[in-house]
Amino acid sequence: MAAIIDLLIPALLAVLCCAALAGRRDAYTLLITGAGEGLSLLKTIFPPLVILLAMVELLQASGAMTMLTQVLSPVCRLTGIPPEVVPLVVIRPISGSAALAVGGSLIARYGVDSLVGRTTAILLGSTETTFYTVSVYFGAAGIKRTRYTIPAALIADFTGFLMASFTARAFF
Repeated sequence: MAAIIDLLIPALLAVLCCAALAGRRDAYTLLITGAGEGLSLLKTIFPPLVILLAMVELLQASGAMTMLTQVLSPVCRLTGIPPEVVPLVVIRPISGSAALAVGGSLIARYGVDSLVGRTTAILLGSTETTFYTVSVYFGAAGIKRTRYTIPAALIADFTGFLMASFTARAFF
């Protein structure tokens, strides 16, 4: 498996270069242009990501996340959600990038084959970054009042959290 992964990027670059040559285009210029666009995108994404990751780390280091986990443990036991994923449940509606970082740390800590790891993976794939999505799409459409959108989306997120936990327990 590692050999395939090691060859993936060089093979992708070779395919892209062959496609550019077949279209009689300058592959080097296309790669440089794409890399420049990627860096400009990184420039806009990186600062908020650093702030969100720092906030998550601050919440965990201060003990606030542990306290929140303890407070929500009875609800978690009642609903079947592993209490260890509470930080992910809190972060996921706010930021996808921070949720991936929290999810990665949960999987690294508890293992990919654990209930926590499987619930984390399913949860990341079945829920949305509600506040980001609403702000981007409603902002682009010029909608100022969200009315019932955020409560409905948060109910959908909670349903996703419950179903992720149920799916991890039922199928694994």
